[in-house]
Amino acid sequence: MLTKNIQFNGFEIKKNRVKIKSNILKKLDAYKDHKLIQSFSEDYIYDFTQSEIKKFKNFKSYNLIGMGGSSLGSKAIYKFLKPKIKKKFTFLDNLNSKKNNKISNKSLNIIISKSGSTLETIANYSSIKTNKKNLFICENSNNYIKSLARKLNCKVINHKNYIGGRYSVLSEVGMLPAIFMGLKPDKFKNFNTLVKNKNFVNSLVDSVTSISYFLVNRKFNSIILNYDELSLDLFSWYQQLVAESLGKDSKGILPLVSSMPKDNHSLMQLYLDGPGNSFFTFFDVDDHDNQKIINREILPSLNYLKNKNLYQIKSAQKKATEAVFRKRNIPFRSFKVLLRSEEALGELFTFFMLETILLADFMKINPFNQPSVELIKTETKRILTN
Repeated sequence: MLTKNIQFNGFEIKKNRVKIKSNILKKLDAYKDHKLIQSFSEDYIYDFTQSEIKKFKNFKSYNLIGMGGSSLGSKAIYKFLKPKIKKKFTFLDNLNSKKNNKISNKSLNIIISKSGSTLETIANYSSIKTNKKNLFICENSNNYIKSLARKLNCKVINHKNYIGGRYSVLSEVGMLPAIFMGLKPDKFKNFNTLVKNKNFVNSLVDSVTSISYFLVNRKFNSIILNYDELSLDLFSWYQQLVAESLGKDSKGILPLVSSMPKDNHSLMQLYLDGPGNSFFTFFDVDDHDNQKIINREILPSLNYLKNKNLYQIKSAQKKATEAVFRKRNIPFRSFKVLLRSEEALGELFTFFMLETILLADFMKINPFNQPSVELIKTETKRILTN
């Protein structure tokens, strides 16, 4: 078990890596007081009070306008916990004029940009039918978004400058939208408990140690075999976290997501018989509320399908794939969420962010910057200016 909410089976590697584990434990202990990591904690102080945001809770629908880390975390929360959310959220997280034309003028616009100058966010907001129902989140600096909010006389929430977008899901950036979804931020944030949980810490250290071993042996692809459709956006968030944090100095891990069991019929052949430069994460959420097979539609040759539901069939396919991977010595680990909840999702966010930071330490790179992304921004501005 990772926690009481999540079953976890780690990579099965028999190499003796005691020294590496010891070093990772020391690094984890050293990071506990890091300002950014404190935002994972129950003790984190938000830049808003409940009274300040009370009037924004009454909307039935919201438009979240942001790119990358400004939207991916909130979108992951919304989709993962969709069965318990009654509010409607629309995410403007790419340039799509058809989608922008359908935006309701009765919704609250939540405009998020850490720098306050994200081109796509500004373009999206400027292309919809604007109204005075706006809430802005950006850094406390002299930037475009803050100037716009001042002009419109709208509320601005401070985006802490020491929290990068891809690590911001447990800060104002993810937790304020979660409040508007009717969720409770405190349930997401159990950092202080998790770092005292031996199962959680041992699983984290084992994962970092194993992935470090894979990197040394030139396995650079982290492939998520995702068996839960509502978790697709969680792994879009994971992709940015890993790619933007670790992809620098000619190093990196390529995070890819496979929708299962659909990809048994497209990519599985490559996974089983390809070049062997990947390691895998199986992911599923326990789901017993699922559509059943109609027995009368089943011919005698497939009687074993009778009285089964779709989740049982999917679960059998997952177990079969794990068994084949094990026989082929293909490295994998497995997560199974036992209950779809804020607590479980917060634990996953915390696990993956800590894992990424500790891997960056092993790779001797800075996990918090993204220097090359600025090249595209500069070149785009040059083209639009000319």
